[in-house]
Formats: sequence, structure tokens, C-alpha cells
Amino acid sequence: MRPSIIFDFDGTLAIGHGPVLAYARFVADAAGPQFVERVESELANYDAGATEYRDGYNIVASLAEADGVDDQTMAAAYIRSREELGTRSAPVRSMPGLDDFLSRIGQHARLVLATNAPQEGVGRVLENWGVQDSFDELHFRVGKPAGLKAIVEVELAEGPVLAVGDIVEYDLAPALALGADTALVGATAATSTAQVTMRDASLENLVSAIHTWAVQAAAPASSALPTTSERSSHHA
Repeated sequence: MRPSIIFDFDGTLAIGHGPVLAYARFVADAAGPQFVERVESELANYDAGATEYRDGYNIVASLAEADGVDDQTMAAAYIRSREELGTRSAPVRSMPGLDDFLSRIGQHARLVLATNAPQEGVGRVLENWGVQDSFDELHFRVGKPAGLKAIVEVELAEGPVLAVGDIVEYDLAPALALGADTALVGATAATSTAQVTMRDASLENLVSAIHTWAVQAAAPASSALPTTSERSSHHA
């Protein structure tokens, strides 16, 4: 039995609003006045925990829908923004020491990337960061939340699972429903009422907790593991 850690990409491993703002710029011509500025304003509110949006992409989509932008335009804008992922037009950053972190936990657990994003762009960013080979599996266009369920089920058949992400409904809820452990990161970590195993606004601040989870989950069955509720009480 070998534990698995399933990572989301946008907002979890990839930090920064560059791709969202690129998306907004490609939508702007079909939207109302000052569309990008309105998106930036809502992003600031989101970062402060003052909105109910799921993430930056939800902000762009919601404002665009209110402006009457059609689905075809939105889809084309999204694809164009993903093609620029990781460039100067759509910059992202990782937490410091990501490669070392993945190497350390990879000694104890299988590492899985599961994202709704297309492979284009994501693969380039992972390669630029030097971590593409750190993952045992890479899943693109997963179709979360429903699409994540099958991935979690497969991994649970092999051992304990920890799902890590920034959107409870998409990245964590399917895992929670199957009894897996969860780590919530990002802007909603402070306000979400979800019963997650651990949480923090920054993945960097959960490095120690995730490493401990991996070590304990990989330990022989005779080694007592703390329950989900016990671990939650230490990280909530």
C-alpha cells in the first residue's frame, strides 16, 4: 500500500493572477467598458476573502456573462490565455523550493497532478520549474468535480489519499466524499467552513504538515495514524 497526494495546478502549485488577467484581456473586446479593471477590482476583493467567487476564472466568467458575452467567445479566450500560460503575458510563480518539496514527499507517496486545464501551457510551466518528472501521473482536462472522483477512487485502492487544492467544490469535495484527507490552500482557506484535514492561505506554509502526512501515511499499519478530525484540529 502506498499513499498518494493529488495536487491541483492553478491556485495551488501555480500562483498569481497572470493567466486570469490574460483571459480577461482576451474577453474584453466583447465585454462592457473597463472589463479588465472590473476584474482586477474583484480579484482584489477575492484575495481579501470578501467575495463568494470560486476563483479568478469564475470572476471573469461571471462578469462576462453579465455583460452578455457568448460561450464561444469565452471558450476561445480561455484557450488563448492558456497558450500564453507562464509567459510574460500570463506569468505564474511557484512556491520557493517546490522541486525539493516534491522530491521529499515523493519518497513516501505517489504524486499526482489533476487539473481541468489543457496540457498546453501547464506542461511548459512544469518543465520550466524542473518538476515535470516529479509526478507519477499527470491528468489534464479532468472535468472536476465529477472527473476527480475516478482518480481518487483509483488512488484510494492503493492507499491513503491527500487531495490538495484551492477550490473546495472542485478539488476537495470529491475526495472528502470518498473519505480521503484534504488540504485547502489559497484565499478561501481562512473563511471556508469545509471540514478539511489542513488549511492555510499558502501551500508553502503546509510543507511540514504535508510531509508529515506522507511519512505517517506510508508507515506500517501497526503505526497508529491520527484521525482526520484530530489532524484538522491542529491545522484549522
